[in-house]
Amino acid sequence: MVNNVNKYLQKWMPILTPLSLVIGVLLENVGHQLLFLVPWLFAFMTFAGSLSMNFEGLKSLKKYPIVILMAIAFLHLLMPIWAYFIATIIFHDHLLTIGFVLAVAVPTGVTSFIWVSICRGHLALCLAIILIDTLISPVVIPVLLHFLAGQTIDIDTAGLMLDLLWMIVVPSLVGVALNEFTKGNIAVTLGRKLAPFSKLSLFSIVMINSSAIAPYIKNISWELVSVILVVFVLAVSGYALCLVLGHFLWKDISIITMFVFTGGMRNIAVGVVIATTYFPAKTVMPVVFGMLFQQVLASFFSRVMEKYQLKYGEGTRCLM
Repeated sequence: MVNNVNKYLQKWMPILTPLSLVIGVLLENVGHQLLFLVPWLFAFMTFAGSLSMNFEGLKSLKKYPIVILMAIAFLHLLMPIWAYFIATIIFHDHLLTIGFVLAVAVPTGVTSFIWVSICRGHLALCLAIILIDTLISPVVIPVLLHFLAGQTIDIDTAGLMLDLLWMIVVPSLVGVALNEFTKGNIAVTLGRKLAPFSKLSLFSIVMINSSAIAPYIKNISWELVSVILVVFVLAVSGYALCLVLGHFLWKDISIITMFVFTGGMRNIAVGVVIATTYFPAKTVMPVVFGMLFQQVLASFFSRVMEKYQLKYGEGTRCLM
C-alpha cells in the first residue's frame, strides 16, 4: 500500500506542488504559525532521500574528476552568473536578484537520481555528485550569498552554515552510514516506507513557506508574471545548457544523461528555507516558483534524452 501511495504522489507531483502553494497562500495565517516545523521537515526529507545513497559513488571522484568538477562548476558558478545577468537586466530589484541566484545556487536535487535511473544515465556518478554537492553546500551557498548580498543585507553567515549542516549534511551522513551498515537493505525496508512521507513533507514545506509570498501573489501584477516567466526560462536553460555542454564535452551518453538531470534539477526546498529565514519575503518568490516547473521539465527532458539517445547512442530508451 505504501508503494502505491508513493507512486501516486510521484505521478501527481507536477499538480500537487503548485496546489500546495495555492493552499499555503489561502491559509496565510496558518502557515506563519507552522514555520518552526520547516527545518525539521527538511531534515527528515534529506535523511529519507539519503538512505538510497552510499560512499561507493565517491570512487567516481578518482575516475571522473573532470566530470564532477564540471557539474559542480555548472551548479554553483555558471548558473548563478546566468541568473544574476538575467535578473539584473530585467528587474533592477536587488531582492529579486538574490532570489533568482539562490534558486539556482542550491545543491542539485536528490530526485535527479530517479530521472537518471529512468533514463539509464550514469548512476554512480550521479550519486557522487549529489553527495559531494550536499556536503559542500554549507560553504558554497553562504559564500555566494555573502558575495551577492553582503553589501546590502546583513546575513548571519555562521547561522546559515549551521542550519545547512544540520538540515542537509548531518541527515545525509546518517542516512548514507545506515545504508552502508545494512549493505543497502535499509533502502528497501525503511527507505520505501518513508518515501511517501518525504513527498508529503515537501508539499508541507511549500505550503507553509508560500505564506511568506502571499501578499505578492494575492495582488497579481506584471512583475509577478515576469518573475514566473523568468523562473521558467532559467529552469529550461539549466537542462538545455547541460545537454549542449555535455554533447561537446563527452561522448559517453550515460554521462551526458546524468549531467542533464543533475544540472537541471535543484533541491529547491532548501532554497525556500534559506530565503524565508534570512531574507525579506520578496526574495522567496523566485525560489518558490521554481517548484512549479521542476518535475514537469524533468519529465519533458526525459523525452528529449530518449530521442537524443536514439540518435547518438545505441538505441537505449528511458524507462517511462
